[in-house]
Amino acid sequence: MNPLSSPHVPTFRDSALLWCGRLTLGAAAAILASTVLIMLYGVVMRYVLGGAPIWVDELTRYLIIASVMLALGAVWVEGAHMRVALLERRLPPRLASLLVHYQWWLTLVLMLGATWMTWHYAMSASMFRTMGMGISRSIPMLSMPVGFALMTLQVVLHGPRPLATQALDNADDETPGESGPSSTSSEPRT
Repeated sequence: MNPLSSPHVPTFRDSALLWCGRLTLGAAAAILASTVLIMLYGVVMRYVLGGAPIWVDELTRYLIIASVMLALGAVWVEGAHMRVALLERRLPPRLASLLVHYQWWLTLVLMLGATWMTWHYAMSASMFRTMGMGISRSIPMLSMPVGFALMTLQVVLHGPRPLATQALDNADDETPGESGPSSTSSEPRT
């Protein structure tokens, strides 16, 4: 069952995952909308009034990166990212469950590592200034560790269970005569 689109949220963990996803997607959407407005401002300034401020291109670049980093975890939870789930669909249930656990641990370790490395990278850039806006480069670079930390939180809240599309694919592949849950079950196999 997909916690972000489920009408019934039974546990605290699922409720926290739902709200974390809604907040991060809402913030990412707001940042993306502001990016569009800033780009439109730059276009009007350049082609109507004769010259756009230098900070417009730089700010839109940083805002696009920030919106992607904020949406990263919610997209992963929804299973809306590009992935190949062939093994999960073709393996026996026990091996598929082991693979799901392995994938979860691997994702958790990679996101923790990415959070740590991008934090240190953002802090090491503090002595430099951006060319257009003249602010410390750490400020826009902090979108990376924040995004990876939010994804780490969502990975922990999701737990080692199949992702949304993976659960749907597994349910579609089963036939009523096979062992395990029937294809009419809405609960994912673990």
